[in-house]
Amino acid sequence: MDLHLPETRQNTLLQGLSRMRQRNIQNGIPTNDDSTKIFGSKIYLFRIYVYVCGLKTKSNSNMTLQQMEYIVAVYRLRHFAKAAEYCKVTQPTLSSMIQKLEDELGIKIFDRTAQPVTPTDIGQRVIEQSWKVLIRARKIKDIVAEAKQALGGTFRIGILPTIAPYLLPRFFPQLTSQHPEMELKVIEMKTEEIKRALARAEIDAAILVRLDNMEHFASTTLFYEQFIAYVSREDRLFEKKSIRTADLNNEFIWLLDEGHCFRDQLVKFCDLKEARTSKTTYSLGSIETFMRMVENGKGITFIPELALPQLSDRQRELIRPFAIPIPTREIIMMTTKSFVRHAVLNMLIDTIKSSVPENMLKLNNTEQRV
Repeated sequence: MDLHLPETRQNTLLQGLSRMRQRNIQNGIPTNDDSTKIFGSKIYLFRIYVYVCGLKTKSNSNMTLQQMEYIVAVYRLRHFAKAAEYCKVTQPTLSSMIQKLEDELGIKIFDRTAQPVTPTDIGQRVIEQSWKVLIRARKIKDIVAEAKQALGGTFRIGILPTIAPYLLPRFFPQLTSQHPEMELKVIEMKTEEIKRALARAEIDAAILVRLDNMEHFASTTLFYEQFIAYVSREDRLFEKKSIRTADLNNEFIWLLDEGHCFRDQLVKFCDLKEARTSKTTYSLGSIETFMRMVENGKGITFIPELALPQLSDRQRELIRPFAIPIPTREIIMMTTKSFVRHAVLNMLIDTIKSSVPENMLKLNNTEQRV
């Protein structure tokens, strides 16, 4: 840790150091006169800094991690009742703990008259620092769990909605039966939501698609998955054995809403810019909805490769592969670079890889990563 302090603060720090050295001498504790060596100890310097700034636990405010969790929950959910439910306490308990903290600090953290609940200016700063403290506190528990190679406890995974329904059934039941000591929480999220959640330590890891601008995170490839066309029997492309991108001009295409990387990758690969803005393209929310629309005689949509085993024989008649090169997405497991629970992570990665077909573990020469 590096402390960059103004000159007045440095002088105060030196005075604090002098007082601590004098106290050590009085107590018979060996003292090093070489101040450069003393200041070379970052931990020692931090202790002095805490001492001088009056941040010891004997101060007037005994702010607890629990109180920090409560105010962060209210900030995230903007609702006291929802925050209490999330924290698994009663609303009166949560409200009284936050009120007690506000009284101790002599400030108002939240404007309770606003709808939804809004932090005050000083409250916003308190919440931001509390969030950082909670992240560090959780990191301590993670370090201990990793040292013990423990697979128990809670592990939170974010996952894309276009991956979850097809991948989770393959490994989740097996994982929960083999590791009953682990509480695995899975949350469906879009890519940008996943990035924010990882940065805020709201989740431990995520299963998503590799895209550009992910260099700030650590990642491991899980498998590669092709995009497959799903064509109505009434569509002109139904008679084709494979689909070329040029075939999609003027097609009636069902696409996911903007913000889904599944849509963005298809638009980029198939050059669907014109179709995206035309009246022949409609946006809804889920791949399953689009499949029902196609089955009832309207247009074309796209599904991920892992969806194929879930199709009936009649549904399989509607699938059409892309012509070579086949658009393919890279599915990854992503964490922050400071992540430490590698025993759990490696177990999850191995379990997921063993649950998908072996031919999907590598990118072959007929596929093009998008």
